[in-house]
Amino acid sequence: MSDPMRPPASHHRPQAASLRSDTPRPRASLRTAVVWDVLEDALDRRVKATGRESLDVLDTGGGSGNFAVPVARLGHRVTVVDPSPNALFALERRAAEAGVAERVHGVQGDVLGLFDVVERGGFDAVLCHGVLEYVDDPAEGVRLAVDALRPFGILSLLGAGLGGAVLARALAGHFKEAQAALTDPAGRWGEGDPVPRRFTADQLTELVEAAGVSVGAVHGVRVFADLVPGVLVDTEPGALEALLKLEAAAAELPSFHSVATQLHVLGEARGTDEA
Repeated sequence: MSDPMRPPASHHRPQAASLRSDTPRPRASLRTAVVWDVLEDALDRRVKATGRESLDVLDTGGGSGNFAVPVARLGHRVTVVDPSPNALFALERRAAEAGVAERVHGVQGDVLGLFDVVERGGFDAVLCHGVLEYVDDPAEGVRLAVDALRPFGILSLLGAGLGGAVLARALAGHFKEAQAALTDPAGRWGEGDPVPRRFTADQLTELVEAAGVSVGAVHGVRVFADLVPGVLVDTEPGALEALLKLEAAAAELPSFHSVATQLHVLGEARGTDEA
């Protein structure tokens, strides 16, 4: 995992340092810090492997650009596919404000109709974050995302974790809902659950491997962040940074994957000689 305070890995990305030098870091970074560190490091490696300074990145379900805009600020070209016109409008505004409008392109669509709007096999990296929970066929969603990759391309997959939801409902005193989530095939705690589907780490890695991608790493995301009182993080000096470090330390440990709110799988597509 990359050091959050290290300088940009290559000279062509003068804006990259600003992504990590903001002090204090916003509490929202608890939701993205682990994934961002892993993703940035993977993109750096892909830049070195290809010899190209700018990669073509696809962000399926990328919404208003939580990842797309920072990736573009690293110097890469990012295509965002999202079904929401409002999210794409917000993406356009956000990219303009960040000074990367020429490197961010939004198109309306979804992962199951991906090749109606983008090129098959045209991307060095595909982000599929928070998408599989909402598609009717997660396996097909992963296959389509992988089909958008060039040989040896990067797949970054982020899905809702089953164990984190069970733990959260139980700690909130909703024991029947916790048990319902634990036993429900989709991992839902009831009719009011806003998340249609959750996964275990094994389920996500099986989906990725079945699509022909080699799994490089699995990380637990928001292992502690959703359980810690917000007032403590916001008011206790140094609490945010300490919690970020704790999240990073626990993310790679398999023993914590089962209680993470989200699960991140990083993989690499096969080369042409392996297909």
